[in-house]
Order: sequence, then C-alpha cells, then structure tokens
Amino acid sequence: MTRFARGGLMLTLAAGIVVAALAVAPARAEEPKLSEKAFEHSKTLYFQRCAGCHGVLRKGATGKSLLPKETRKLGQKRLEKIIAIGTEGGMNNFDDIFTKQEIKDIATYIQMEPPVPPEMSLAMMKERTKVYVKPEDYPDKPLHGRNWENFFVVIERDVGKVAIVDGDKHEVLAHVNTGYAVHVIKATEHHKIDKVKHPGRFWYTMGRDGKINKIDLWQTPDKMLVAETQIAYDARDVAVSGDGKYVIGGGYWPPHAVIVDAATMQPLKVISTRGVNVDGNYVNESRVAAVYTTPNERSFLISAKELGQMWQIDYGDLDNLRIVKMETAKFLHDGFFDPTGRYFQIAANASNKMVIVDSKDWKLEALIDVGKLPHPGPGANWPDPKCGPVAGTTHLGEGLVTVWGNDPEKHGDKAWKICYTVESDGPGLFIRTHPNSPYVVFDQTKHPEPEVQQSIQVLDKKTGEIAKTIRVTEEEGKVAVHIEFNKDGSEFWVSVWNRKDNKKPVGEIVVYDSKTLEEKKRIKGLSTPTGKFNVHNRVNHVT
Repeated sequence: MTRFARGGLMLTLAAGIVVAALAVAPARAEEPKLSEKAFEHSKTLYFQRCAGCHGVLRKGATGKSLLPKETRKLGQKRLEKIIAIGTEGGMNNFDDIFTKQEIKDIATYIQMEPPVPPEMSLAMMKERTKVYVKPEDYPDKPLHGRNWENFFVVIERDVGKVAIVDGDKHEVLAHVNTGYAVHVIKATEHHKIDKVKHPGRFWYTMGRDGKINKIDLWQTPDKMLVAETQIAYDARDVAVSGDGKYVIGGGYWPPHAVIVDAATMQPLKVISTRGVNVDGNYVNESRVAAVYTTPNERSFLISAKELGQMWQIDYGDLDNLRIVKMETAKFLHDGFFDPTGRYFQIAANASNKMVIVDSKDWKLEALIDVGKLPHPGPGANWPDPKCGPVAGTTHLGEGLVTVWGNDPEKHGDKAWKICYTVESDGPGLFIRTHPNSPYVVFDQTKHPEPEVQQSIQVLDKKTGEIAKTIRVTEEEGKVAVHIEFNKDGSEFWVSVWNRKDNKKPVGEIVVYDSKTLEEKKRIKGLSTPTGKFNVHNRVNHVT
C-alpha cells in the first residue's frame, strides 16, 4: 500500500485500485461525519459497487447524481432504505452484500463531498506492465489437445479471476488470475481487411481496476496468463485492432483511452476524453464505456459516455491520429454491430435512446427512442417475419424488450424504427441469440425480487412473444445473469452469480438445450461467474 499527500488530500493506492481519501474527512458543523476508518471503507465499497453507475465524482450517469446537494435532501434513513432494498428503476438491493453498518456508513458517505482521485501518466502505466511469457516463447500449436474454438472464457467477477471452460466437455480447464472485477473480455476477430493468424487465440481482459491481462488459450492451464498492464484505476472495456497489433482500453478514471502494443502489452498512446458535451458544457469526467474494433474498417470506436459522443479512431498512424467525434446522445454505455458489421448499435441509457453509428461513413446514422435505460450488453440480431433483420435490447429501468429494424439496404422502410416491444417480468442486463436457435434469451437481473432476478425469459423469434420463463436458481443470494450460446448454437449457458457468498466457488453455469429449453448440465466450481464469451461466436461476430 502506498500513501502520499497532495494539498491536504491523502491518496491511497491498494492492489491497483485507487482509493483517494482525505486524511480527515472534510466536514462543516452541519455536515455528516464518519471516522477515518469508516470513510476509507465506505469509499472502497462505493468504488467497487456504486461508481460504475453514479460516477467516481458522483455526478451521475446511468444512475442518479449522488452529490451532497441531492443526497442530503433524501436524508440518512431514506438513503439507507434505497441502498438496502434497491429500486424497481434498475438498482439492485445490497442488503445481501453489505452489512447493516456498511449500509449506514455508505448512506453517510454519499452525503459528504466526494474525494477526487489522482491521474495516471503513461510512465506509470509502463511501470505496471509485466511479462510472464515472452512472445518468442509462445507455443506454435495448442498444448492441451482440446477444441479451443469452443472454449468459454468466463468472468469470475469478485475473486479476480477468469475461468476457461471446455464447451465440448463442460469442464473447467483453468482459473486465470486477473484483476479486480473483470468487466469485459475480447479477442482478435475476423476482419474484412486484415487477416490475422488464429483469431481468438489471444484474449484480453479489462478489469474494474484498469488492468488488461493477455491470455493465451494455447498454453497449458498454469501458463495462460502471459502478460498484463494497467491503463487506469477504474475501467470497463477493451478491444483488439483488426490486424492484431494493438489493444485499446477505455478508462473510467482517469477518463481516457489507451492504445497498447498487443504483443508486449506496453502502453503506447493516451487519448483523453475530457471535453465539451452535446449540451455545450465542459465535462471533467467523461468516461469511456464501450470500446470496439470496426469489422470492416481499420479503426476503433469508443464511447465518450458523458460527452454524448462516439469517437472513431484510425489506428494506422499513432503519431498523427485521425479522430472523428460524432455528436450523439448521453450517456453512451454498451452496444453491438449489426450482422453486416457496418452499423454500431449502442445504448445511450440515461437518454432512453439507442444510437446508430455508420462505421463506413464515420457518422451518426440514427437515434431511436426506446424504453427506460436501455442495456443490450453484447446484443442480439435476428430475422423477424414482418420487419426483416432486427436487433433488440433489454432495459435497466423497466421490464421491457425493444426490437427495431436494422437493415437499411433491403428493408429501408423498417430500418431504425421500432418493430415491436415485449413486456418482461423485470429489468435486465443482457440479451443474446444464435442463428441456429429459434429463440432470443434475456435475463432480469436488475429486478429486486428474488423470483424475478433468478429467472430468464425466452422470446420466440417467429411470434415475438414470450415462449417460456425459466427459474434458473432458487438459492438465497444468487441471481441469474448473462446468456451465451455455444459454437453451433445447440446450447445456451446462463451464469448463477453468487452475490452473497462471493468469495467461495459456489456459483455455477447452467447449460440449456437451445431448442427444447430443457436443462442439460450444471457446471460447478466457479466463483461469482458473470459474463462468458464463446471463442467462435465472438471471433465471428455471432449475435
């Protein structure tokens, strides 16, 4: 642990996570107070569980502003109640994660002035770069004899690990040490212009602590982690260039994107996303939520969340970057490409819109008004009998699936217009499908009632109606989250996230037949599994 002072501000760096703290919490006589110990602990819990939606500086984005001028109006008891039981607007309950004292202290903490974290320089990032296996020592063929193209790379969120699971045998092959709360994992994908050898072999994680880990699926289980670096204190997304040369990571704090050498993991270029938003106001905390490689162009797409801008970056010349900043809508979060790879469909969740970006012409294509707080995750595309090719999203703020047309070439009259909506039992995080499945599957993780958050729902592609509700688990403290199909689409996998016993390997993945919807298998021995990514599907843009 490292501590240093800056103008009365005591900064604490622990395990790569920024924990900026005042040596003595500032307070006027009328302000709420915490002991230094309680302040430090509450700040860490806020970073881990709250900052993603409400912001490091607590100015709000997906979640509401938690600045003292707002929180003090609600008062201590009301804040404690909200934190404990959640809301139907998309905030989870935390009474099964935090103790009563922690809930009380956090309610007090968010009524106090937020501490400002430190910056991170390129030199600091380079100091955090580690190589465990040199590129020249990489094997020239898989060393485990398994079908690695049907592996699932599974986030074990709260224990700082990623599990590698054999999709053919339903066996956990490895638990790879990463960083705190990996959020996204991506690999080199098939690209229209650039061809790379063995796409999907190398995977890059992005953790909440800003660590990027490089994983080699050809290695033996004990050597799969080959290198790492850290590009921020708080981060969410990562992507690999079409030629496989660069990795780009998006930071929440500091608010920037960083281009990294994919072979050596050495940070190369920092791109700040601070600036003037679509309303004409300067924003100091404009976080990078989504980072993607365009399948048909030599460029990255990043979302400047609080600016309400999508940035398309030509990575051909790092010394003379070409960046096109598209004015869209706040607050950009996550998205996915249409089946052609031309159009990127991203949620501006607090604006209740889906934003469509044309990556070929580098411009905004459309804005679609949808339900409250859209959140498609990796998204879903499928053919509809009436509207032709469509895409869909779940919503954080209400139980709703919104479906829109996304084929302007052959179905121009339906493109970027709502095809239909379906009411679900509760708000959710993720929606997925596969071309070989007759169904679209989505979770309802954000509903506060256990029966709903432990269930997934299945949408029939032909009828546009709910075909079945499946209760994935009934165990206390566990929720169903995130769906992923296997390589041929014959199965879909659902994570059972053990929120309560979050340090023990008591989570599991439930495997279902994608046509009969019957349960096939429960894969045990996983700690807090959340997102999971099938190698073949992600490399080939199967949504």
